[in-house]
Amino acid sequence: MTDIRPRLRLFVPHALAEGAAVALDRDQTHYLASVMRAAAGEAVLLFNGRDGEWLARIAGLAKAGAALVPERQTRPQAPVPDLWLLAAPLKKERTDLVAEKAAELGVSRLWPVFTRRTNAGRVNLERMRAHLVEASEQCERLCVPELADPAPLDKVLGQWPEGRVLLYLDESGGGVPLAQAIPPGPAALLVGPEGGFDDEERRLLASKPFARPVGLGPRILRAETAAIAALAVWQSVAGDWASSPRG
Repeated sequence: MTDIRPRLRLFVPHALAEGAAVALDRDQTHYLASVMRAAAGEAVLLFNGRDGEWLARIAGLAKAGAALVPERQTRPQAPVPDLWLLAAPLKKERTDLVAEKAAELGVSRLWPVFTRRTNAGRVNLERMRAHLVEASEQCERLCVPELADPAPLDKVLGQWPEGRVLLYLDESGGGVPLAQAIPPGPAALLVGPEGGFDDEERRLLASKPFARPVGLGPRILRAETAAIAALAVWQSVAGDWASSPRG
């Protein structure tokens, strides 16, 4: 008989080990007590990106905080596909959507990149991080994607790490289909803003030996749609979709 998984699942920064109590912050305590109406003794799944997933019990629940005690590991830590998503910030709700779907679709790192046509002047990293955590809790990931500090495109390209291929979505039609261009090893997908990259940015990208233009078919997609579609293509060809449904 398959165990029934608890309805509650939380990311915590603390080490997880049998019997080692974990203290929750005020926001997580409020979520358990006021939003989810949890009670002492209820089971909660915990993960921290290092120690796998653990079944824990609520040992105490008060306004000042909650304490959970891990009982046993339910899943060992497993690696995630080594895929980065670089995306130009969009309007608030659409940036939220990209962050949420990036977590669900298994990226290891999300990097906001400013381009010449980016129409968002700033990035709310705290808000974006909250969406990454919530999506990771919901989709049963064992880690939360790393969130890199926003940077302009030229700076990103100037500090690019050796050995990682950058596949940039070229809406001008100059790239090969993404599914045919996915290399073995570490990779990154770069999605531009609404309106795409300008001519100077395309020349800059074309000058980099690690950067390759790719396409997503005959239609011009909105930036958030392109990000989701590109991640789905990559996962189906080189990611973990053929393995366990949870990872």
